[in-house]
Amino acid sequence: MTIDVIIIGSGIGGLTAGALLAKYGKKVAIFESHTIAGGAAHSFVRQGFKFDSGPSFYCGLGQDKPSLNPLKQVLDLVGESLQVVPYDPLGHYHFPEGKFPVFSNLHQYHQEVAKITPQGAKELEQFESKMLGLYDCLKEIPTIALRADWQLIPVLISRYFPALLKTLFQVGIINGSVGDVVDQTVKDLWVRRLIDLECFLLSGLKAQGTVAPEVAFMLGERSRAGVEYPIGGSEAIVNALIKGLKRWGGELYLNHHVEKIIVKSGKVTGIKLKKGDIIEARIVISNATLWDTYNHLLSPEALPQTYRKRALNTPAVESFMHLHLGIKAQGLEEITGHHVVVHDSNKDITEPGNTCMISIPSVWDKSLAPKGHYTVHAYTLESFAGWEKKEDYQHKKKERSQPLYKALEKVIPDIRERVVLELIGTPLTHSRFLRRYQGTYGPAIAAKQGMFPSCHTPIKGLYRVGDSTLPGIGVPAVAASGILCANTLVSPEIMEF
Repeated sequence: MTIDVIIIGSGIGGLTAGALLAKYGKKVAIFESHTIAGGAAHSFVRQGFKFDSGPSFYCGLGQDKPSLNPLKQVLDLVGESLQVVPYDPLGHYHFPEGKFPVFSNLHQYHQEVAKITPQGAKELEQFESKMLGLYDCLKEIPTIALRADWQLIPVLISRYFPALLKTLFQVGIINGSVGDVVDQTVKDLWVRRLIDLECFLLSGLKAQGTVAPEVAFMLGERSRAGVEYPIGGSEAIVNALIKGLKRWGGELYLNHHVEKIIVKSGKVTGIKLKKGDIIEARIVISNATLWDTYNHLLSPEALPQTYRKRALNTPAVESFMHLHLGIKAQGLEEITGHHVVVHDSNKDITEPGNTCMISIPSVWDKSLAPKGHYTVHAYTLESFAGWEKKEDYQHKKKERSQPLYKALEKVIPDIRERVVLELIGTPLTHSRFLRRYQGTYGPAIAAKQGMFPSCHTPIKGLYRVGDSTLPGIGVPAVAASGILCANTLVSPEIMEF
């Protein structure tokens, strides 16, 4: 078997890198330890209910409106598309003080906020104006054109010089946190908490810890392209990337667990599978987290010790508790698909169990549930610490799922009587089934306290993609990590943008 590039893991980062490199003419093979592709974005079926395991909120994936979503750019390039259902409002936020709809249309959004705090709505508009000014600069340089080496400079100068000049006026915001912009524009405490919540939903960190370009991109795309749900759920996204990979000659090997990355004299030579096979290649891309890559896939001596220690000390976002439910849908015909519930305004929104996210995707896609039923996915932060498979494990699962049930009762008061299928996921579930360090969704690197690592490693021929690389957490960011890595491995003349 002759392979140019081996990719370990079939998450969105690995699949985007693989599909692009195959399009660029490389012989690509992706090795996935599970029987299902998709990593944290895979779907699974139980008793006729199809569930998303992780991401449930998508933006700019359809064909009707222009979009800068990096994932959409990759799908376009490899010749694939998705069928989507647009919707607005994008969700409802439930605070102890009451609930309100969140619209993609910013004017409508401001009107709803003004019902709660008129002055706060004006300040929110000022905040968003600054964010959208940054977005207007960033949108002129498509992610599909970017790379993670020095050759980015001539690409930017030759193709995007006017846009590059515009960004000079935004340098202060680009390098800062969302919290910095909030401090300049918002005094209203309720709106500050609202922005903290939106940042937390996006990055796992509040405004002071979230980088400004991430929120600028989110607000810009949300108002420009709107939000949609892909028919078939996250599985549809994964399948489209796999089709793109195979269309251009790439291969995906499921149920092929990679045991080790083989390194000789500081260079990658290939991988060793759990079943003993050695697969050779001069380039290996790991879609595993940085902790799993450096702790398990590489021998300790393969990396410089100071580098390894520093990387492994990177803080991680907490894991999650999950509820996947199949429920009776009778009488819920008017229910909307996304909800966020904050139980206690006096507690931090990042406290486990206090902020609960709810997705009911069968509102948009009836095929996800048996007739007369809905699929429900609810989740909240939960620390990995203290979770062990002991005699009290089942009892603890039930206990720690109660904040999720209480959140669901804010949306569907009789939810417990409607349940026909209940699956409770813990940080151990995350760690085991997603093969992720402590069940995390990625690094907790706060703005101005460091940057996400690039795709490069100290080992020649070894690269990384995914949510523990630049630009960070979330489906668009992870797809962008695959773009940056793939483009870095080819000359600018080969890139298509």
